[in-house]
Amino acid sequence: MNKFWCLLFLAVPVLGVAAFAWAPGAGYWLPRDISDHGWQIDHLFYFVLTLTGAVFVATELALFWFAWKYDGRTNMQPVRFTHGSHDVEVLWTLAPAATLVFIAIYQMNAWADVKMRQPDVPVLAEVTARQFEWRIRYPGADGRFDTLDDVHVVNDLHVPVDRDILITLKSQDVLHSFFLPNLRIKQDAVPGMKIPVWFRARDVGEFDLVCAELCGWGHYKMKGRLTVQSASAFQQWLAETAAAQEATQEPEVEESE
Repeated sequence: MNKFWCLLFLAVPVLGVAAFAWAPGAGYWLPRDISDHGWQIDHLFYFVLTLTGAVFVATELALFWFAWKYDGRTNMQPVRFTHGSHDVEVLWTLAPAATLVFIAIYQMNAWADVKMRQPDVPVLAEVTARQFEWRIRYPGADGRFDTLDDVHVVNDLHVPVDRDILITLKSQDVLHSFFLPNLRIKQDAVPGMKIPVWFRARDVGEFDLVCAELCGWGHYKMKGRLTVQSASAFQQWLAETAAAQEATQEPEVEESE
């Protein structure tokens, strides 16, 4: 093999590692984590990235070394063939299997916190995904859903800070994915199912709410906003939104006898 191609193969791991080292400082990395459980998700991400990255670099360096050492233009030794090794095949089958089992056990606590240990709090909002928007409903003053004073908004999810938030997720048409990058929350919205989603936000501000599942031609514009605010600001927003909604409704006309 030409030495140029050998050096090109070597450039792949070198530039790859350099890109990963450069990206965080340049702002091309994970969004800021504002959740209580996000550190667990990030820890698992970095663990798997380090593990697979080490295997990637070792594989690419081995490829470079073999291509450089056994270049057909300069290596005059005769070719030797092998029909394989049973021991080596067992080793490279057991090693990945053991690694996957270890990862499965290692991530169980993080999975339980995000998907199994549901907080004992009332549902704050119902989020319904549809092509191509997020329809959000809050209970009104009576604190119950499916009543006349329910508060309806689109693509504008508000939650109070430092509080366990429980949301009911649904889909009106096809498969969507409810994704809050700054909260490390991603949950498929499945037609015909009501799926609980919970989190606790630690910082106030406005953050992205997007669909992470290709759901049709308008998937690219299925983007909303998550606003994390103080409890008093949240209650004020909810009251103002309810009042504005009521003001646009037509009053009921009593029928004359």
